[in-house]
Order: sequence, then C-alpha cells, then structure tokens
Amino acid sequence: WVPVCLSAGIGLWFLRPGLLGAADWALLAAVLAAGVIVAWMAPRWAARGVIGWPQADATHLGALALCFVALGVGLVGQRAAHVAAPVLQWRYYGPIEGRVIQIDRSGRDRMRLTLDQVVLHDLSPARTPERVRLSLMGDEPLPPLGQRVMLTGHLGPPPAPASPGSFDFRLHAWFDGLGAVGYSRTPIMAVAPPQDGVWGLHRARMAISAAIRDRIGGQAGAVAAALMTGDRSGISEETNAVMRASNLYHIISISGLHMGMLAGFVYGAVRLVLVAVQGAGIGLARPLHKVAAGVALAAAAAYLWLSGGGVATERAFIMVAVMLGAIIADRRAISLRTVALAATLVLIYSPEAVTSAGFQMSFAATIALILTFGPWSRIAPRLPWWVRPVTMLFVSSLVAGLATAPIAAAHFNRMAQYGMLANLLAVPVMGTLVMPAGVIGAVLALVGLEAPALWVMGIGTEWMLWVARFVADLDGAVIGVTKPPGGVVALMGFGAVLAILCWRPPGQRGLASRAGLGLALALLAASAVLWGTARRPL
Repeated sequence: WVPVCLSAGIGLWFLRPGLLGAADWALLAAVLAAGVIVAWMAPRWAARGVIGWPQADATHLGALALCFVALGVGLVGQRAAHVAAPVLQWRYYGPIEGRVIQIDRSGRDRMRLTLDQVVLHDLSPARTPERVRLSLMGDEPLPPLGQRVMLTGHLGPPPAPASPGSFDFRLHAWFDGLGAVGYSRTPIMAVAPPQDGVWGLHRARMAISAAIRDRIGGQAGAVAAALMTGDRSGISEETNAVMRASNLYHIISISGLHMGMLAGFVYGAVRLVLVAVQGAGIGLARPLHKVAAGVALAAAAAYLWLSGGGVATERAFIMVAVMLGAIIADRRAISLRTVALAATLVLIYSPEAVTSAGFQMSFAATIALILTFGPWSRIAPRLPWWVRPVTMLFVSSLVAGLATAPIAAAHFNRMAQYGMLANLLAVPVMGTLVMPAGVIGAVLALVGLEAPALWVMGIGTEWMLWVARFVADLDGAVIGVTKPPGGVVALMGFGAVLAILCWRPPGQRGLASRAGLGLALALLAASAVLWGTARRPL
C-alpha cells in the first residue's frame, strides 16, 4: 500500500502543480504529525477499552495511509523546488552558447542539441534558462558531448498543451530543467575543447554506438545501437513511425524488457557455467544462484551506464536490482512486495514519473505477469515440453498487452490493432537473438572479436524491422481513440490496484475486502463511463 498512498499524494499535487509555500509545508507537517500520533495512539486506545481492536487496526492503518499521502505531496513538492530553474518568457533570437549534454533526433527527423551552462546575449544569469534544446536545420557535423559551443538561433518558452487536457510539455520540461526550446540554421562553432571526466565516458559510449551502426549498417544498425547504448539519434522518423504503428516502439526505448532480458540471460548463463564448474569437481563455497545474481546485477549496472542512464532505464534498473537483491537475500524475487518496493524507490527518486506512460505501463505489465505466474506454474507441468515456450510467449504477450492497452490508448489516443501479432513475432527474436548477441558482442569486443555477435544481432534487428513494416502496412493497423477526460487514467489505475490488493478467495472475504472490491468496481465503472461518453473537440 505504500506506493499506492505515495502515488495518491503525488497525484494531488498534480491537480494544482506549483511550488509549495511556507503555509503548504506547515500544513503537510501538521497532517504528518497528526497521522503519526493517531497511528501510535490507536493500539493504546484499544488496550484501554476506548475503542475495539478492529477499529484500532483500521484507525492505525488509515493514519499511516494519510502519512504516506502527505509524504507523496512533500516528495513531489520538494522535487519541483529542487529542479526549479528560469524559463524564457519571450521569443529570443541571437547568439546561444552552452555545453552539449545530449544529442538526439526530433519528431521531425532533425538532429537536436541540448545545452546547459547557457549564456544568452544581454540576459543576466538569473534570467537565463539552465538548459535549452535546439533543433538543427542543417547537416553540419555534430559536436562531441561535453564540448562548449556557440551558434545563432531562435528560442522560446516550452509550448503549452495543444488542446485542453492534452500532454503538457511545459510541466515535463520543468522537471527536465528545460527552460527554452528552438532551432538554429547556422553552423556550430566550438568555443572550448571537450571536457574530460564523465564526458569522456559519454563520448566513449557514443563511439560504441557509431561503431555498432557502421558494423551492421542501415536502420538495423541504428536500432541495434539504440538497444545497446540508448543512442536513438540514428533512427529515422520513418522507422519510428512504423514501430509505433506496429506497437513495437517499446523495443527501441530501453526499459524493463531490455534490462530484464539482459539480466536474465546473464543470470542463466553464469549459473550454467558455475554448475558445469561444480560438475567438473571444483567445489564453490557460495550458493551458485547468489553468485549468478550478483554477476547479473553488475551486468545490469554496466548496461545502465552504457545505455546513457535515461529515466526509463534507471527505473528498469531499480526494478531488476530489487528482484536480484531478493535472490541474494533469500527472498521471493517474483512477488507483489518486490514490485511495491521497486515502485516506492522509483517514486522517492523521481516522483513525477507517476504521471508518465512508461511508469504506468511498466508496472501494469509487471503486476499482470506476476499475477499470471501462479496459475501458469500450475498449468505448465501438464503441457508437453515443446508446447510450453510457445504457450508461455502467447500468454505473457496477451496478459501484458491487455494490461497496457488502456493506458497506451489514453496517453497516445491511438491503438495498434495488430500489436499482439507484431510482439509475438518480434519479442522472441529480441530475447533469443538480439539481446544475447549484444551481451556476447560486448564481451568479445574486449579482444576485438565482436563481429560474429554483431552479425547475429543485425539479423535479429532486420527481422524486427521487417515485422514492424509488415504489420504497419496492414489495413486498419492504427485506429484513433478519443482522449479521455482528466482523471480517467487515475480512476483506472487506483481501481485496478485496489481490486488486486483487496482480492480474497470467496470464502475469506471480510467486510474490508468486500468494501475495497466494491470501491474498486465503482472506480473502474466511473472511468469507463467518463471515457465512453467523451467526445472529440470540434
């Protein structure tokens, strides 16, 4: 229940986003103190006979829930204040100087630079945005990361939502520290040599990305580079479009799927090697599964750095690290408690993530798969061995697709009709060829023998691109979906989580369980009615 209550508090802040004042912090402190006092006093009141023990338990839990809701508001309020930076309030044209911290590609297929340590002509540092992002209109060579550059360009404030209730880029830019966006048509001039230290590591990562693209070639090489290094600058907008239309875009955005596949492959491979060593008569002092989990955790950490450490990748690493840590600590790795711990850590580190599609879809798919694991473990032994992998793939794709489809439709206002077909054809290749070949290639690159592994990886990415184009070209591959009114996603999310947490077998349902299930059904019904009666704006 901890991440649920934290999310509720974070959601309350997003109803009226803004920096918290002294009065707001005082109110939060008072609510938190009152909740702690009531939670501490509830069992003592029951011991004195003031209230019954059932009422004391309910009071104790309710007070703790209130405390975590207040903590959620405080977390996102503190985060908003921590990232606060000046935002450009007018149109600017003139020289722009700054350090290159990110290179990517825009939705219009143009290269973009994100700069920090910005200097704008005739503008004081107190009013200068901390970061700006510029789309490049020309094809001039790109500067390396960490280099200070100067160019002439147009800047303006982050744009407002395109329609009432639609995606608010301004809020997203605020948490990214992005104070202005724009474009430039002029050449890029170097002001100072590239900085060393951490920027040297980032340049090494970009060099690895370029080597992968050159070795494999084409868009297959660009996709392979994105999977290994998180650098999507080589992927064209045409490729992005077919990946979205086929519901395969999640493949080129490093997330829990990639981190889980990599960690799972490393864990299984290391454990097999250790078993072979033990079978050869060489005794090992430590439990093999814990050693394998430790190596997999180290590999996941290395992948986090290699992929650039984006927000989605950091979230995926936290989830994988918690599960591998559970193996090391002799706890169940696949359980709702493990997911709750991972979600709590993510919300503490980045509370604004609760409103992102990536956070919601990742945890929705993970929870759905965990709930399916129990029934599947009972059914799987009854199936022929050669049927199990295919059935497991179909069931996992179906469950994850059903869990994430409403969230994706609500956020992106479109639905890929044949997304399940595309995932059934592409995800197995991803798990059996692409990611293992990438891991093996990274190891063999230390001795210059990565070419065969990258060749296999290229075959896999070529197949995924072919599947994406085939599915995207089918009639009715994508249909538009009416944007739901505000609050629908929250009602769906809290209703589904409440139903999961309050579910009990029919013979074990108490009053609290029945009340929770009733409230969950009411929330889900309300979200369905609100969305079903929504109309497109004229």
